[in-house]
Amino acid sequence: MPNVQEKQLRWYNIALMSFITVWGFGNVVNNYANQGLVVVFSWVFIFALYFIPYALIVGQLGSTFKEGKGGVSTWIKHTMGPGLAYLAAWTYWVVHIPYLAQKPQAILIALGWALKGDGSLIKEYTVVALQGLTLALFVFFMWVASRGMKSLKVVGSVAGIAMFIMSILYVVMAVTAPAITNVEIATTNITWQSFIPHIDFTYITTISMLVFAVGGAEKISPYVNQTRNPGKEFPKGMLFLAVMVAVCAILGSLAMGMMFDSRHIPDDLMTNGQYYAFQKLGEYYHMGNSLMVIYAIANTLGQIAALVFSIDAPLKVLLGDADSKYIPQRLCRTNASGTPVNGYLLTLVLVAILIMLPTLGIGDMNNLYKWLLN
Repeated sequence: MPNVQEKQLRWYNIALMSFITVWGFGNVVNNYANQGLVVVFSWVFIFALYFIPYALIVGQLGSTFKEGKGGVSTWIKHTMGPGLAYLAAWTYWVVHIPYLAQKPQAILIALGWALKGDGSLIKEYTVVALQGLTLALFVFFMWVASRGMKSLKVVGSVAGIAMFIMSILYVVMAVTAPAITNVEIATTNITWQSFIPHIDFTYITTISMLVFAVGGAEKISPYVNQTRNPGKEFPKGMLFLAVMVAVCAILGSLAMGMMFDSRHIPDDLMTNGQYYAFQKLGEYYHMGNSLMVIYAIANTLGQIAALVFSIDAPLKVLLGDADSKYIPQRLCRTNASGTPVNGYLLTLVLVAILIMLPTLGIGDMNNLYKWLLN
């Protein structure tokens, strides 16, 4: 049997790989910066009404169509027809192209915090040099993704473990800091009212960031056919994903409230707050910047894993179970690792164009970053 068809994934691989595509500690920081301790209520609301049902639906559909190669597109093809499956798959793939163009810079920013202790690394390069380095990184990690499931499993599992451990470590150390180091809890007089939101337009608009924060579980769907006993293990992986994300979000937000005053949130918390949080934690325990550096390394691994899966998974959705009526079979050709080679080349061309376009006229790093985000 070809290597690509081996059932290499277990439920814990599914949970860790999907965790890294869905979650990041920055989601805790950014949403706390928006809402303060009220975000705890918001997380419970979002998990109950959206994320847990969503993760369970992904798990159920994966177990139902366990031999499908296209994930989401396979599900739609069997339930609503090949035409809608093609439209869904094409839109899912194409929206990832701009995301892929800016993701290598996120890797460089995280790496800069690990090496220099701040976010100044990318500012040292000219736009041409930076975009050249960005393109080189993208090509390298595209090669990593092209190695197939063994490579994806290692990258996803290692990054998932690292990010989950750092999230839990932050919670444990932040919660125990007042007892161990005698620091004061930043948010004083916490009562039940501290968690109750004032429902207005501003609050409602910030809810969208929570929904965005927990999206992406379906990205793991093309790998259900490479899961051992997928009818049981794939849904189990999705269930554990929901538990892991809920624990990190709710407990992480409570820990943030102990370190940052919910009533006077720093203006720059959303910008680099995830690094400031671990830096402040290191100060509590007289460890200097060591915790921040360790987190930056873990975050670098997380950004790499997110890039690798965002290269491979959307292409598998588009080409894995494609109808020849809509997509040329030449585009679907795979190598021995199951990689859609021509699809990779098409993605490389499009992403390379987006990466190098800013070199034609954007000379300021802030403008470049805004251009890529928009």
